[in-house]
This record gives sequence, C-alpha cells and structure tokens, in this order.
Amino acid sequence: MSRTQKKYNEQMVPAALVEQLRRLAGPAETEGTLTADQLAIIYNHRWFKLFVPGNLGGLELPLPDGVRLEEELAQIDGSLGWTVTLCAGANLFVGYMDRSVAGTVFTDPSVCLGGSGHATGKAVVEGDGYRVSGRWRYATGAPHLTHFTANCVIEQDGKELLDNNGNLVIRSFFFPKADVRVIDDWNALGLKATASRSFEVNHLPVDRSQTFVISPRTATWDHPIYQYPFLQFAEATLAANTLGMARHFLACTANLGARGLQQLVRAAEWKLNGARESFYSALDASWDELLRTGELTPHTLAAVSKWSRTMVRVCRKQVMAIYPHVGMAGADASSEMNRVWRDIFTASQHSLLRV
Repeated sequence: MSRTQKKYNEQMVPAALVEQLRRLAGPAETEGTLTADQLAIIYNHRWFKLFVPGNLGGLELPLPDGVRLEEELAQIDGSLGWTVTLCAGANLFVGYMDRSVAGTVFTDPSVCLGGSGHATGKAVVEGDGYRVSGRWRYATGAPHLTHFTANCVIEQDGKELLDNNGNLVIRSFFFPKADVRVIDDWNALGLKATASRSFEVNHLPVDRSQTFVISPRTATWDHPIYQYPFLQFAEATLAANTLGMARHFLACTANLGARGLQQLVRAAEWKLNGARESFYSALDASWDELLRTGELTPHTLAAVSKWSRTMVRVCRKQVMAIYPHVGMAGADASSEMNRVWRDIFTASQHSLLRV
C-alpha cells in the first residue's frame, strides 16, 4: 500500500467528537433538522467546505479524503453524513463560478449551498441576464442553506435553446436564500434531520454571474477536484454514505446475542469489507491518475461507477438479510437501529442510488 493510500485510511473524527455527535442525532430527528450544536461543530470543522479552496476558508481536501470523512459521518448518523455530503457537494460548485462572486460568497464561514440537480426550471434570456421560474425537489439542509442551486432549461425568443448535438441547453444557477420560497414538504420515512425541502422562484431576475456550468473545461479555480467529473464524484460520495449507514446498522446488532444472527452479521461484515476495499481501490486509483495525467480515462471512470453501485447493492442486500432477524429492536421507531434502517432506505430513493 502506498503512503498516499495510508493517509487516506486514517480516521478523521476523534472518538470524543463521535460520541458527542451520536448523542445529538436523536434530538435532531425530533426537531426535523440538524441542531444548533451539530451545525456549530460542522462550521468549526469546515465540513461544508471539504472541497472549497483554502484561500476561501475551505479544507481543499483530496477526493479520497473527503469521501472517507463522509463515510465516517454517515456511520455516526445518516442525517449528519447525508447533509454534510450534499452540502459539501453543492459547495464544490465554487470551482465553476465567477471568481469575483465566489470570493464574496465563500468567505462566509457558514456559507452552505444546496439544491436540486433536476432541470425543472426555465431561464429566459433577458438582456445580460435571465428571468428564472421553477420548482425543485428536494434541497438538503434547507433551513441552514445560504444559497439554493438549481438547473434550468434556457429559453430565448420563446424557444428552448439546443446545443450542437440537438440537446436542450441547461445551465446551473444559484440564488440567495432571500430570493427563494421554501416549501416545507419533507415527510420521508428517514433522514428526517436533513430537512430536504422543495423550493421555488417565480420570474426572478438573475444576473449572469449567478450561472455556471459543471464541467472540467469550465473550472474557474485551479485544483484537481474541479477536473474530476461530477457524475462519478456524486456516485462515490453517495455510495460512501450508504456504506457508512450500513456499517452503523451492523454495529447496532452487537448487543443482540442470538448466535444465528451474529453469524449473519459476521458474513455481512465480510462482504461489506470486500466491497469497500474494491470501491476505495477504484476511487484512489482514479484520483492518483488525475494527479499524474490531468485527466481520467473512460475505463477508470467506469470502474468508479461500477464499484460505487456495486457497494450500494451489497450494503442494501446485507442489511435486508439481517433486518428480519433483529426482533423488536429493529421495529421500534424510537430505536437507534430503526432510525438507521429508515435512513438507509430513504437514501436508496436518490436517483443515483436506485441501482
């Protein structure tokens, strides 16, 4: 194993902080959003800024470090890990924004972007900017977002614009929270503290500097993370969340003494560890290739996608194999095990995880 890989495998969250965050998970679910104490920890450790440049107050982490941290946080609590992952992923968009605007927005220690990747909005070209309307589902962490991000189909002179290949032209936008109407409609089975609410804007005038395109060729900041294709970035970060939650679920069975159950758990741990090793091997190899060559081959990207999706399937299958054997500890809606189970299968409905 290389020195780089050893660095990636180091635990990033101190044990005392793990216990503190676990104690806060129950109250957060009751409140339906991350608590003030959880947010203070996140801001203090700059977890929403995992992939933000250092000169903007970010951690500027290599992708393998960031993904491993997200796994740890999801293993502590699903809503915590999911919120950090989705918000850190949205804050990654700093790398594609106008630098002068990004410099203003991201110097705020509590800056937090979030939104939707679905192009359910319309942006009509108007002078040097746009007039935007649309409704999007669901923005993770809506109560503490400072800006909302959204994808829109571009329209000009009453027609939807097409690119050279005949596809709709879609651009990403970001809006200050004050310009957005948040819709309190998060009634999911799990991940309750993510407060993933819908939002909308109507005929909102938007400056051109509030648009961006998520692509390595449009990156405005010089860091390898912005050259990493966003699809595989998203697949890997969300898969790591599923892994973290599945490992948490298995840990919850430790005090259930039935011999047959423990045999199932050991078998599940073995399968999760095998998938985890292959997943991180593919992820680490992709990052190392990007650092060496400045780009990623289709074969390398396919491996990241394959092992992200394989790991998700393995995690779900093992959790489902064990759940019928855990008794009322798993059926009690107030139990930690039940919360983890609900979080896993709520996360499974994300479009990238329906594999």
